[in-house]
Amino acid sequence: MQGYNTGMRESNQHAVSVYRRLVDYVMVYRGVFFLSVLAVSLDAAGQGLFFYLLRPLIDETIVATNPVFDWWLPALVMTAVVLRIFGNFGGVYGMEWVGRRLISDMRSDVFDQYLRLPSQYFDQHSTGEMISVVSYNAEQVAQGATTALIGALRDVLTVTALVTVMLIQSWRLTLAMLLLAPVILVVVGVISVRFRRLSREIQDWMGDVTHLTEESVRGHEIIKVYGGQTHESERFRNESEANRGLHLKLAIAQLISSSMIQLAAGVAVVLLLAMAASAWLQEAVSAGIFMSVLAAMVACIPPLKRLTKLHVLIEKAVAAARSIFDILDAQPENDFGRYVVEEVLGDVEFRHVSFQYGAGAKRVLDDVSLTLKQGSMTALVGRSGSGKSTLLKLIPRFYEPTDGQVLIDQRPIGEYQLDSLRNQIALVSQEVVLFNDTLAANIAYGSHRGQDPERLFKAAHDACAMEFIDRLPDGLGTRVGPGGMTLSGGQQQRIAIARAFYKDAPIVLLDEATSGLDAESEQWVQEALSRLMANRTCLVIAHQLATVKKADQVVVLDHGRIAEIGSHKQLIDLEDGVYRHLYHLQFAAHD
Repeated sequence: MQGYNTGMRESNQHAVSVYRRLVDYVMVYRGVFFLSVLAVSLDAAGQGLFFYLLRPLIDETIVATNPVFDWWLPALVMTAVVLRIFGNFGGVYGMEWVGRRLISDMRSDVFDQYLRLPSQYFDQHSTGEMISVVSYNAEQVAQGATTALIGALRDVLTVTALVTVMLIQSWRLTLAMLLLAPVILVVVGVISVRFRRLSREIQDWMGDVTHLTEESVRGHEIIKVYGGQTHESERFRNESEANRGLHLKLAIAQLISSSMIQLAAGVAVVLLLAMAASAWLQEAVSAGIFMSVLAAMVACIPPLKRLTKLHVLIEKAVAAARSIFDILDAQPENDFGRYVVEEVLGDVEFRHVSFQYGAGAKRVLDDVSLTLKQGSMTALVGRSGSGKSTLLKLIPRFYEPTDGQVLIDQRPIGEYQLDSLRNQIALVSQEVVLFNDTLAANIAYGSHRGQDPERLFKAAHDACAMEFIDRLPDGLGTRVGPGGMTLSGGQQQRIAIARAFYKDAPIVLLDEATSGLDAESEQWVQEALSRLMANRTCLVIAHQLATVKKADQVVVLDHGRIAEIGSHKQLIDLEDGVYRHLYHLQFAAHD
């Protein structure tokens, strides 16, 4: 039990620290926030004034022997109404304004952090989970940081105003109200941990279901061809049922807390009636006092019930904020290098490089030493899983070697400023990445030079892309659609090559991807690649024999180690060589 209590205290302390950090985001807009607080204060004051006026309204105009009507009474009633109108409008609008700014700020911070995180983070987290944090969790945070916070302040101020009215009218009758306080404290204390746990589980589920939906949308053709609709539907239904159960558990906890408030309020009203009927208070309590206290007490019930519901929002916000802060606190890419260079010569060297993806994991690369001479082309070949892609990704420092060094122009790449290093590298991936923008914007993507029309045309021409761009109605101004969906695979590949031409970096990393193209597209792409690799230091993961034959050196990787190095002719002549075996398996059909 002691361990459980200790865990509860640590959990609550963590929740408080998360919420304090969350409030720091709100305080950036403290001016609008405090105006919202002022507005809800006017709302609470207006409500308190209205119930206070019940006493003179009843005692002086309804039950009095000689009723007297004064205009000051309706004037004060209208004042209370106006205060409530302006207070409610200002509080709700201010809350919405701050909330939307908070969502925008947190989403921007998370998005910027995604751009700074190392590749290992993306290896360990699903795309759906990361999208869910930006889309769903940020909304939950805003509700807890603004809606719940302003709502809680409004309800606390309202209850305070109403209790003040009750105390002014009759402190004795107000004693009945004290029955509510311990009930509220017990309810909030008991169910808060459950709220927090369920909220976190619901947010985790949102990441899972986003990932599941993304998988099904991206793989819809495979699902249809292999008849996986029923399987995927069942997976989604199971996830939905799990989510439904979590929400129902949350609703039950919320309803129990609300019901306990209602029960306590009912007991308080009964006690109030009994006290008012007793001889102890009959002479001291007029009809107006009694109705004012009773009405104020009944009016306290809705804000007290809302406070228990707002507690749910706060717990959801804490759980959501924790997931966001975990991302913001993640270690970004190591960028301690200070060396800045305009353009490198392009000599690349691997010195006894080893790499593994985690402590205790098998080495993907094991003591690799390799030199890429300036302006030369090196082709990487090997079985799947031999470490080709990992070796390529070490050069732009997507990953850091576990042991050994990678050098450019005899300088360890860790000494280069990260932006300066990557400015020297052009990358053409096997999975082409195009953005939902124009062809020109995709070709000139990320360039500090902006979009130079002459440079754009030359890059597209050298990549053999003008062959199809000239046939498009808007030419280079044509939008490619999400993921380049309006272009064929070969056209996408040529735009990616044109992007590398436009950057004109001295080092080119290429995961050659022509195996899925038709003969004509492959011919265009091969011609574009030949132009791209001329006079640049190129490291190519080769899939085609034509590329291997043109390489200055062919490096054969096997189980993370360099098995053979040489030209195509040298390696093909080696009896029982790894390359000779791979050649007959992969390349002979293209010879």
